[in-house]
Amino acid sequence: MPTLYTEILIEAPRQAVWEALIYKDRWRFWNTYLYDCSPRSGFVPGKEILLAVRRVPGDEPIEFRAKVRTVMDGYGVQWKAAIPGFASDVSMELQEVGQGRTKYLHQEKISGAIGRFALSFIKDDQMRGMRRMAQELKLYSEGL
Repeated sequence: MPTLYTEILIEAPRQAVWEALIYKDRWRFWNTYLYDCSPRSGFVPGKEILLAVRRVPGDEPIEFRAKVRTVMDGYGVQWKAAIPGFASDVSMELQEVGQGRTKYLHQEKISGAIGRFALSFIKDDQMRGMRRMAQELKLYSEGL
């Protein structure tokens, strides 16, 4: 199963980074990669959320529905988006790595026949988008 992965060290307490990440209605202030299309629905295990992704700045966002799998309070969130032939398992995790320092890890596993095919076309832009989000989370969290 192909996996896309990025991580970044953030000079901010884990709780501050968590609050930026978990309150998706605030993403519009810092996140140019993922968009919240359903701000009234938070991350609740078993519930569906509506998001959009903009891999490249200036492109039209692509909306998708995902089912929240896990919310580990203060530590991470996982969801799965799937259509026939394509599935994306996303995990965003926070690790405390010292006093006021947090490591942010973002992983996406792609599966399904269409997923493997599509990945050959979107992989580079998807990775740049994930890295952009990590950098934006860092700048936002460090500025709090």
